[in-house]
Amino acid sequence: MFSAGYNRKMPTVFAFEPAPDHLYTGHPEHPDRLLQLQPLLASVGADRIETRAAIHDEITSIHSPALIDSLEQACSQGEAIIDLAPTFVTQASFQSALRAAGGTLECVRHVLNGDASNAFAIVRPPGHHAEPDRAMGFCLLNNTAIAAASALESGLQRVAIVDYDAHHGNGTQAAFLGDPRVAYLSMHQWGIYPGTGWLEEAPHARSRIVNMPLPAMSGDHTYERVVDEIIRPFVHHFRPGLLLVSAGFDGHWNDPITSLGLSTSGFHLLSQRLVELADEFCAGRIVFVLEGGYEPANVANGSSAVFAALMHKPFTDPHDSSPHKEPDVSERLAAIRALHGF
Repeated sequence: MFSAGYNRKMPTVFAFEPAPDHLYTGHPEHPDRLLQLQPLLASVGADRIETRAAIHDEITSIHSPALIDSLEQACSQGEAIIDLAPTFVTQASFQSALRAAGGTLECVRHVLNGDASNAFAIVRPPGHHAEPDRAMGFCLLNNTAIAAASALESGLQRVAIVDYDAHHGNGTQAAFLGDPRVAYLSMHQWGIYPGTGWLEEAPHARSRIVNMPLPAMSGDHTYERVVDEIIRPFVHHFRPGLLLVSAGFDGHWNDPITSLGLSTSGFHLLSQRLVELADEFCAGRIVFVLEGGYEPANVANGSSAVFAALMHKPFTDPHDSSPHKEPDVSERLAAIRALHGF
């Protein structure tokens, strides 16, 4: 069961699963991504919760038994690259993936039970590229999708997922392609990995599955328009009981593997607006889940921005504005609104 109302007196909670043994030398998805964030966690004012490994029945809500068996076997054989992304595994990776999923599940459980007002699952390996039958894109198990399935099992009628990682969350979209109880919206840089997230994808699920491929250098102004013109009507139309956010900080203008244009202030504005939408439509129930972000300072600053939004606290701007001119996305946003009836 879950708490029916939002209680701001309850704490913001977070899970922290840095997976120090899930590492491959020279790979961008490395424990050092969280190096600058970790010492800040003691001072954000949120409560760290105990986590656990997800169990088999929880992950099979999204992933096939065949994938789970093959992934566990690949990890047992030691360090290896398992796809062209490249995605890696080590002997510790299967347990790390179970704990990332379990940490996300515990955040959702605390929020739905009313033990927390909202939550942030700071976990790795990330998850939004992991499809039901395939680990890919640095992702082994789809943490956010597993959490959404658990929320539905707990009694919620509808869950919405907003994904602001710079890459399209193909795995999350695939998990719920035919499930009318889950809505998915992704804003991502067009033309990069994994090559999915076309505007016209999922024609059977207009307004429920919404893809926003954005041009390079799209930044703070673009994302503010996206919230007002696309995300708000998306949430208003679907009326979810819980909002899950795949929070990737690789949309920052100086991320080493992408070319978007967000600043930390942009991440704060985006997160703040999402929290406000959860307050308005979801009785305050919102859980952020860490995805990408490959410059440690951006992950630390972006996470601090998320905590400020979740806790309704003042935000200290690190003044890291993009030096690049933003493109005009008016036609793209108009096309998205027309396609989905927003």
